[in-house]
Amino acid sequence: MKKTLVLALCATMALTACGGGASAGDSQAKGDSKQKLVLSTFGLSEDISTEEVYAPFEQEFNCEILTETGGANDRYTKLSADSETSIDVIELSQAMTAKGIAEGLFEDNDLSKIENAKDMITAAKTMADAGQGVAYTINSIGIMYNPNVVDFEIKSFDDLWDSRLAGMVSIPEITTTFGPAMVYMASDHAGVDIKSDNGEAAFAALAELKPNLVKTYAKSSDLINMFTSGEVAVAVVGDFGVPTIQQANPDLVYVTPDVTYANFNTISITKNCKNKELAYAYLNYRLSAELQTKTGKALNEAPTNSKVSFTEEESKNMTYGEKAANAKVLDYSFVNPLLNDWIDRWNRTINN
Repeated sequence: MKKTLVLALCATMALTACGGGASAGDSQAKGDSKQKLVLSTFGLSEDISTEEVYAPFEQEFNCEILTETGGANDRYTKLSADSETSIDVIELSQAMTAKGIAEGLFEDNDLSKIENAKDMITAAKTMADAGQGVAYTINSIGIMYNPNVVDFEIKSFDDLWDSRLAGMVSIPEITTTFGPAMVYMASDHAGVDIKSDNGEAAFAALAELKPNLVKTYAKSSDLINMFTSGEVAVAVVGDFGVPTIQQANPDLVYVTPDVTYANFNTISITKNCKNKELAYAYLNYRLSAELQTKTGKALNEAPTNSKVSFTEEESKNMTYGEKAANAKVLDYSFVNPLLNDWIDRWNRTINN
């Protein structure tokens, strides 16, 4: 899907000002001679992204960012199907990035061209060094529960297996962003390294969890009605969904266990990139402490730059500080080849 992002400019500035994230079609119609960077992105809070992210970069580099927006799966499918793609840079989930790397869609990252990469938090730096994408934000999962229904304090993911939670729990569906994290979690509950048995112990543990499960969910927003109606009292949820759910039900408590499971959103340069120098400049810009401070406050994006500092209030719904340091990072080069089998086993174990 293409979407035009244009800053409101007065007529006298139209010939001299830098474009605010326009579409490719608009740029061609104007005959703009500035260097272009075609960015495929999620398209969330587009007006804020235009003002806080795109416009300053355009002004600094005398360029124009052309955006193509949509869901990660749709944008990835479009990229992989078009050998002559015009996309220079793409923002995707960690899982989609790993898939693209395996399929040879992306440029091998040269971190020496990304000065701010040296300041990334440990998990993001490890992932980048392994060639698994440049992470610009991180999120993770925790446990949300209704203390008016649950008669004990939930502290860890192991508590989800407590028999006192029979018929109370909801977890993300396997095909969602954090679905594979449920398999990792179950393997850790069983005390088995998931890579040692490809998830065998995990699915045995998930079978043991089933008496506590009410249902799985596809979108965190689905939990609002589930909690409000009393259908569930406990759920595993990504931190990005917490503010909306708690706004609907302020009584709910959100707990991030000492060890949680992380997901990164990453930026990659495509093999077909027309302007790799500008693309590397954009990656470096996205990792800067200055920009990540702005996007953290404006877009609630948890930073991957270790020099970004937020107050406790500013970061209360973010994977930040110790939460980020202690988060386990899923290895999607391991997960993706197994995912179809995991989906089948999940359906037979959880959804039958």
